[in-house]
Amino acid sequence: MSEKETALLAKVPTGLYINGEWRMAVSRKTLPVFDPATGLELTRIADAGVEDGAAALDAAVAAQDSWAKTPPRQRGELLRRAFDLLQERKDEFALLMTIEMGKPLAEAYGEVAYGGEFLRWFSEEAVRISGRYGLTPEGTGHMVVSQRPVGPCFLITPWNFPLAMATRKIAPALAAGCTLVVKPAELTPLTTLYFVKLLEEVGLPAGVVNVITTSESSTVSAPIIADPRLRKLSFTGSTGVGQRLIAQSATGVLRTSMELGGNAPFVVFEDADLDKAVEGAMLAKFRNIGQACTAANRFIVHESIAPEFARRVAERVAALKIGRGTEEGVTIGPLVNEAAVESTDAMVQDAIDRGATLLIGGTRPEGPGSFYEPTVLSGVPAGSRLLSEEIFGPLVGVTTFSDEAEAVRLANSTEYGLIGYVFTTDLARGQRMIDSIDTGMMGLNTGLVSNAAAPFGGVKQSGLGREGGLEGIHEYLSTKYTLIPVS
Repeated sequence: MSEKETALLAKVPTGLYINGEWRMAVSRKTLPVFDPATGLELTRIADAGVEDGAAALDAAVAAQDSWAKTPPRQRGELLRRAFDLLQERKDEFALLMTIEMGKPLAEAYGEVAYGGEFLRWFSEEAVRISGRYGLTPEGTGHMVVSQRPVGPCFLITPWNFPLAMATRKIAPALAAGCTLVVKPAELTPLTTLYFVKLLEEVGLPAGVVNVITTSESSTVSAPIIADPRLRKLSFTGSTGVGQRLIAQSATGVLRTSMELGGNAPFVVFEDADLDKAVEGAMLAKFRNIGQACTAANRFIVHESIAPEFARRVAERVAALKIGRGTEEGVTIGPLVNEAAVESTDAMVQDAIDRGATLLIGGTRPEGPGSFYEPTVLSGVPAGSRLLSEEIFGPLVGVTTFSDEAEAVRLANSTEYGLIGYVFTTDLARGQRMIDSIDTGMMGLNTGLVSNAAAPFGGVKQSGLGREGGLEGIHEYLSTKYTLIPVS
């Protein structure tokens, strides 16, 4: 590590943050955090147990009433101060994400900007929580409809976007008047710890936000979810884990937000602007080294242009530079761990064994770190794993279609429905795709759609609820109706 990296890590808290205090785990156990580019240990942090999780929820419950009564303007101004301070420290947050997660530094700066926007957006939404008032149709009384904070929340964030996934959940919860316990992923907890320290600095009251890090996620989370005082569960991660969490939350009839797996189709019609389609493919696939639920997964390209599309993408991929994300010019960092490398390679070999053609990549570079070469396969046949499973790696697999109906059938032939991408210059066809493809989000002639002002979420087994946009704050509010009789 460089001196700069060592100095930054020295600023990052290594304890649990409970009721406004940084503390060790009750057991005093710690867990290591590694740099995926080198395999070396970065630091050790507190490893929470069940008692620590209970203490964190106790703190959130105790602070709920006073935080809910805090004027919306004050809540909003606190979030705005957090946004401003994050901008001042963007260099530190970008570097921290790069060394703990692996993404290239330029992309880490992009995540700081994106993650910060949730703080700014919801600082503005805090003062726009509204209701309605009106006479009943019969004229017998007045209806008052109001919005109230749902109550203490448990937020579970993933490893791939350690800042943006934290702010996307924490900001609307705070804006709505909810207290919370946040559990970042074991693989990339440092960014969340540093962000919570930032919230402490801008004046967040004790107990409003609590953070626990643990190597025993299910063991620590289960009692929190089962506690009748908890009123909201938000999770971003795999569909399998999400399904188990939904089952656990059923006992308490919790409000749930689930942003789960994806299997995004990237459909390119014969009339598409091929330059835009290739550029969109590079954005939709290789952002975050392919480790994103919004990453294009299945490249469904019209048979008349598929060879040229695949050739152009492979040509662009050949120019990508692999290395540690802090190095000059690096565009592809490491995958998050060895298991991710093995999973990606297994999908590549499965497709090749079934008859796909390898155009570039397909191997692991020599040396330390969990790297995998960006890979392009053409002629991927039906039944290949990469057409049905979420890839989470730098792998493009091109398959073909012959007409619009087949394109729609292939795009929808999955239990997932998070996002789809369509490239066509025919506006009528584009509208038909918007209406026909079963996803919660869609990019029409673009490979990047995420925006704090837009509702993020999917359908089918890609999840429940929406994050961001006007819709995002309502995930943390409950509706109350009051009738006042006409005297």
